[in-house]
Amino acid sequence: MEPLKGWSSLHEYIVVLVFLITASKGSACEPPSSPECFKRNNKDTIITCEWKMKTTNPNVTYSLHIHEQTIKTSNKTCSFGQEKIGIIWSEVVVWVEADVANSSCRSTKRSVVLNNTVKFEAPQNIRMSWSKNNLNLKWMAAGYPALCEVLFRRNDDPTESWENRTTDPTIESSLYHLTVANLSKDSVYQLKIRHRYNGSEKDLVSLWSDWCPALTVPPELEQKPEVAITTKLLNGTRMVTLEWKAMPHAERYILNDTQSSHGCPCKKKNDLVTQLSNHTFYVSLSAVDISVIANNSVGYSPPAIVQVQAEPVANLAICDKMALNEKFDKKTCREWYEQQDGDSMSENVIKMMKKKKKKKGIGLKDYVRYLYFEHKCEADGKPQTVKMCLFYQKEGVPRSEPQDLTSLRETQTSADLSWKEIPPVDQRGFLTHYTLCSVKVSSQDEVKECRNISASLTKHCLENLSPGGKYNISLFGVTRAGMGPKATLTISTLHENSTHVWWSLGMLIMFFSLAITCTCILKRIQNKIYPHVPKPIIQDFNPYRPESEEFLEGKEQVDDLTLHHLPEVKPAPEDAEETTGEDGSDLDNRVDSMMLEGISDECLGSTDEAMRSSREGEMNDLKQIDNEIAMLIYRNGLVFDIQTDSP
Repeated sequence: MEPLKGWSSLHEYIVVLVFLITASKGSACEPPSSPECFKRNNKDTIITCEWKMKTTNPNVTYSLHIHEQTIKTSNKTCSFGQEKIGIIWSEVVVWVEADVANSSCRSTKRSVVLNNTVKFEAPQNIRMSWSKNNLNLKWMAAGYPALCEVLFRRNDDPTESWENRTTDPTIESSLYHLTVANLSKDSVYQLKIRHRYNGSEKDLVSLWSDWCPALTVPPELEQKPEVAITTKLLNGTRMVTLEWKAMPHAERYILNDTQSSHGCPCKKKNDLVTQLSNHTFYVSLSAVDISVIANNSVGYSPPAIVQVQAEPVANLAICDKMALNEKFDKKTCREWYEQQDGDSMSENVIKMMKKKKKKKGIGLKDYVRYLYFEHKCEADGKPQTVKMCLFYQKEGVPRSEPQDLTSLRETQTSADLSWKEIPPVDQRGFLTHYTLCSVKVSSQDEVKECRNISASLTKHCLENLSPGGKYNISLFGVTRAGMGPKATLTISTLHENSTHVWWSLGMLIMFFSLAITCTCILKRIQNKIYPHVPKPIIQDFNPYRPESEEFLEGKEQVDDLTLHHLPEVKPAPEDAEETTGEDGSDLDNRVDSMMLEGISDECLGSTDEAMRSSREGEMNDLKQIDNEIAMLIYRNGLVFDIQTDSP
C-alpha cells in the first residue's frame, strides 16, 4: 500500500505542475483594449473598429467578435460594411481576442450602437502661419462642424506642462481654420491637435480623433536673406553666383528668376529649392531678376531680389527687319524687352521660341523701342546670346521736344546752346538728327537759317550772328517718320562798345602811375640809406697878366694873412627832411657864398696883388702858384677853401 500511496501523491504533483505551466503560458499574453467601433462621419456606411495592445511579437492575430460574427485580422483595426453586420441600430456586444504563439487573451466586452458613433481621422497636412502674435492653423476639413483641442508648449523647456485650448474652427474652402492667439512669434513651440464631430444630432456619439504627430512651430521669418552676387562673362553667357547668410529657423531656400532656373531662357520657369546657402547658374546677356526666399513650416520670408542688368554694349545697332523675319530652329529663343527711360525692363518682355516666322500677333507695340536678344541653347544647357540690337515695330515722329533748351553764353557774334535729349519713351523712333533754326527778330527781311546736328550731340555753338541782335531759336528732333515738336528760345547778342578800350587805357595809366610812384619811393629810400655827398669846389686860378710893363717894374708887396676861426655849425638831424632840391645844390651854393664873402675877400685879395707884382715870367709864376697850399676843410657837409703862401 505504501508504494501505491506514494505514486498517487506524485501524480497529484504532476497535475499541479502542468496546471501551473499552463497558467504561466496563458499569463504571457496581455489582453488588448476594448474595441471602439465608429463611422468617419454620420453619412458613412463603413464601420471601423480599433483597439490597442502592447506586444512586440509581429505574429499576432486578432479575432473581432461582433454579436455572433467573428472577423479575423492581423492589424489592430478592422473595417467592414454595414450590410455585413445586420444589427446596426441596436446595441451589440463587441470584444477582441488575441492569439500570441500558443496562448490567447481577450479584451473586455463593450456594448455599442454601430451606426451612432462618429470619429474623425486625426488632422493631417496642417499648414501654419504667423499673423503678429497669433498662430493660424489650416487642415483638411471632414465636411462637418467640429470641435478642436490644441495642446502647445515652448520647445526650449521640455519640462513645461502642455497648455490646452478648446475652440470651434471655421470651415473655408474645405479647410478647417483655427487661430491660437496670444503667442510669441519669436519663440519655438511644440503643438498637437485633435478634433471631433460637433453636429446638432443628439443621438450621435462623437469620439475624439487621434492626436496628430507633434508639430514644431518655428518663429516667423521677418528678414529677407542677405544675398551677394558675382557675375562673370563667358562667351555670350554669364555665370552668376549667389551667396547668402544662413538664416536661423530657415529650413530651405527657394530661388527663382525671370529667365529660367534651368537650361535655356524662354522655357517654363521652375523654382529651385535648396538647403545650401549658395548657388551658381548661367543666364543670358539679357536682363534678369533673381529672387531668394527663405522658407519654413510657418511661411516665407520677404524675397531678396537681385537685379542683373542687361550686359551693356556700346553703340547698339538697329535691327535688320529682314533678318527678324527669317525662320529659326527650336534651340533658338528670341526676346523683346520693352525699354523705358533707356533701361530694359525685365517684367515687360515678350519671348518666342517657335519654329515659325515672326508675326505681329506676338504682342509687339507700335512706336515702342525694344531691346532685342537672340539666344541659343547649347548642349550643356548654358544659354548663349548671339545677337543684340534695337528694334521698333513701327516708327513715328517724336511726341515731345528736346528738353531744357538753354543758352550758356552769348557774345557779339555767337551763342553756346545746350539741351537734353528726348526721352526714349517719347522718341517713338530712331532719331536721325536734330534741326536747329535761327531767325533775327528785328528785321523782317531776315531768312530763317537751319542746320542739321548729329543726334548724339546735346551742345552746339551758333555762330555768324550780328552784334546787338535778338534771335528766335528753335530745335526739332527728327526720326525717319518726320519732325517732332520744337523747343524754342530767344537770345540777344552783345552790343559793340569800347569798353575794352577804356579798360586797356585805364590799365596802362595805372601801370605808369604805379611805376612812377615806385621809382620815387625807391629814390627816397636810397637817399635815406646813402645820403648825398657833394663834390669839393676848387677855384680855378688864372694868372694875371698886367697890361703894361710898368707895373712889372714895381716890387712885390706881401700883406699879412689873418685866419679867423669859424663858428661851429651844428650837424643837421638825420631824420630831418631836405628842404632843397634832390641834389642839395641850393645849400652848397649858400655855404660857398658865405665862405667866399668872409674868407676870399681877405685871402684872395692879397694873393692877387702878389701875382700882379710878380713879373719874372710865366713859368716862375706858375711854379709859385703850384707851390701854394690849398687846404680844403670838410665839416658837416660844408667845404671851406683856404689858400696860403708857401713858407
